[in-house]
Amino acid sequence: MPAYLIAELSITDPAKYEDYRAKVRPTFAKYGGRLLTKLGSHKMPEEGNWKPDHVVVLEFPDLDSLNAWYKSPEYQPLITLRKECTGDRSTLFFLEGV
Repeated sequence: MPAYLIAELSITDPAKYEDYRAKVRPTFAKYGGRLLTKLGSHKMPEEGNWKPDHVVVLEFPDLDSLNAWYKSPEYQPLITLRKECTGDRSTLFFLEGV
């Protein structure tokens, strides 16, 4: 079953984030990941406690592929780069599809 990475990002350094985006795309594609959303395209039709700046969704063939990508040697240095250009409110989580 598919698996999804949901990222809530508070971008603090747009130039560095563009560098991250350019470098990260080939890494998740190698593990079957594909980008499902456009940065800044989310809408909040109902008020609530969650007020994300940016939301990104990646889909992978399964949770094993998602975990393999996240732990891969290609992605490890990019975690640091992502954290350098996003704020403390930024977070990632993984979900299994049905």
